[in-house]
Amino acid sequence: MFGTTLLLALRSIARHKLRSFLTTLGIIIGVAAVVTMVTLGRATTAQVQKNISSLGTNILQIRPGQGFGRGGGGPPPAPFKPEDVTAIAQQIAGVTAVAPQAQASATAIYEGANWQTTINGTTNAYFEVQAWPLTSGRYWTPQEESAGRAVCIIGSTVRQNLWRGGEAVGTRFRIGSISCDVIGVLSTRGQAGFGGDQDDVVIMPIKTVQRRFTGNRDIRLMLVGVDQAYSTSTVQAGITDLLRERRNITAGKDDDFNIFDTKQISDTLTSTTQLLTRIVTAVAAISLIVGGIGIMNIMLVSVTERTREIGIRLAIGAVAREVLTQFLVEAVALSMLGGLIGLLLAQAAVGLLSVLGDLPFLFVPEINIIAFAISAIIGVVFGYFPARRAAALNPIDALRHE
Repeated sequence: MFGTTLLLALRSIARHKLRSFLTTLGIIIGVAAVVTMVTLGRATTAQVQKNISSLGTNILQIRPGQGFGRGGGGPPPAPFKPEDVTAIAQQIAGVTAVAPQAQASATAIYEGANWQTTINGTTNAYFEVQAWPLTSGRYWTPQEESAGRAVCIIGSTVRQNLWRGGEAVGTRFRIGSISCDVIGVLSTRGQAGFGGDQDDVVIMPIKTVQRRFTGNRDIRLMLVGVDQAYSTSTVQAGITDLLRERRNITAGKDDDFNIFDTKQISDTLTSTTQLLTRIVTAVAAISLIVGGIGIMNIMLVSVTERTREIGIRLAIGAVAREVLTQFLVEAVALSMLGGLIGLLLAQAAVGLLSVLGDLPFLFVPEINIIAFAISAIIGVVFGYFPARRAAALNPIDALRHE
């Protein structure tokens, strides 16, 4: 019985192909928009988490000043000193390592090729705080670090632009005014959480950078590794108290340094992305309601056009329930057809936008299943009223209808 009803519904849809397509257009757009927005939202969240995790997990970043910029018109905040690094490493419980950094910018030259890059002076603790494996070569030794030797570990971007992807370890190149021996090549990381190419870097012992490039002992950034067994907020509070004491900041005055927890940054950006995804998805879901209304309108028109057909069926013995089922199945079939086409369009859109937006391609089974189920439910909800109206027709009045 149901098979016959379904066959009749499909035949009715096939008889009016263009009208059927236009009827399902709202559902197609709604399903495609919802699935695309949710999938891209999850892909964006995954990309944000990946970018932030590239900075390292359980890491505190400490900079002079009250934010990323100086702000205001006062004097620049005092930089940190090596003694601050030692104090944090020795006096704060839960700290696994502290990596100071001094940065400079210079032109690197090798066999006629040149490249403007960032020089990052640090200690071996840098590679303890955030794991950054090498693809070839080695890290510098404690003796090379303490002596301030001109040894370099380069990023993959520098290698590509100067060595054209060839072997760099064991060679010597000029950076700024000094010659540097390449002892290692870092693995590729890509874009940082706040933009910028993490692989466009030359890492050297901090004493070398301070002596040859900056000309001072200033430290503009400290990376602090936190033991997994400790809360980063507790460690952060301890560091704040210690630095306020060492920098002679009296009670009631604001800190002249800032501490960023990479996990908090990741959580904030993730929650923001998820909120925006929900808002955009809710707006896109309106298309499903519009699509349902479109189905209801067309089904009402169909009932009017087929009044005599309904009268004949009722006159030869069909019961009202069978007529209701036929029109309801037709509405659900239209809606599910639109849902299926919408899912296919959504996957194509996700694939294209993932490439354009440099996002990972994700297939989220649950949202596809939910969207398809909702399209069927919309068919039931908005198709019931026209189906009920068809089933309630009086056979005699229906036969007289012109």
